[in-house]
Amino acid sequence: MDGSLIILILIAALVIVIFLKTAVVVPQKSEFVIERLGKYSRTLAAGFHILIPFLDRVAYKRSLKEEVLDIPSQVCITRDNVSVEIDGVIYLQVQDAKMSAYGITDYYRAASQLAQTSLRSAIGKIELDKTFEEREAINQEVVHAVDEAAQSWGVKVLRYEIKDITPPQSVMAAMESLMKADREKRAEIARSEGERQSQINRAEGERQQNILVSEGEKMKRINEAEGRAREIELVAIATAEGLRKVAESLGEEGGVQAANLRVAERYISEFGKLAKTSNSMIIPTNLADLSGIVATATSVLGNVRGNETPGMAKGKAE
Repeated sequence: MDGSLIILILIAALVIVIFLKTAVVVPQKSEFVIERLGKYSRTLAAGFHILIPFLDRVAYKRSLKEEVLDIPSQVCITRDNVSVEIDGVIYLQVQDAKMSAYGITDYYRAASQLAQTSLRSAIGKIELDKTFEEREAINQEVVHAVDEAAQSWGVKVLRYEIKDITPPQSVMAAMESLMKADREKRAEIARSEGERQSQINRAEGERQQNILVSEGEKMKRINEAEGRAREIELVAIATAEGLRKVAESLGEEGGVQAANLRVAERYISEFGKLAKTSNSMIIPTNLADLSGIVATATSVLGNVRGNETPGMAKGKAE
């Protein structure tokens, strides 16, 4: 009884071991390469699978996820013979598990080495100043070169990215000096442009001011001229009106006598003023003959009256 139990236990243990050896669970986004007696048999997709004991074995396990591979830093020489240190990362994805297992021994190392050589080739075609500007073009060139070779490995190269570009210290110092000089140049240009614009603005302001001043002076002179013309016109109108009234008064009864009296009064008044304002004066010989002076003025008024009477008579007749 005890011997039979032991045999059953051994058989059960053997079955369990065989089951564990033959039952395979493949995770999602993974593939297992199965060999039978050392020869490729099949590729297992995600799920549960049973292998033939002692004949089948899992030779390779491949992940179908996108993988990131660091590319070690290396020294590259540019077209203008400057050494720069560059590192990067490459993104891979297994497309065919069988080809990745049998197409190459280690596709990780192969992709890394090929990316380095392709990068050196790409950097050698451009000058140092272009390495920072042409990073995208360099990345595309490396991807194209590695992906073309990786097709036979069952691997797809998705993209490549340069992480750091480190020039020598002397070159960095020269670049910093160049950038500093360029910044100072732009600052000087900006200052000169500002001064130029300021001078233009001041000149334009002075020009506008001069124009406004001249326009104001012009309007002032026009207004003064118009004022003087208006003044002369008003004086002439008033004088003409006064003369007309004097002429009308002379034609009325007693007008000549009133005019004689007014002339005598004005003569005496003005002569008195002249005597007050001057220490020496020339006295007419007929100063005492006031009646003669008045008679002279009367004869003048009579002539004026004689000339004006026909016109006034005509005006009254009309």
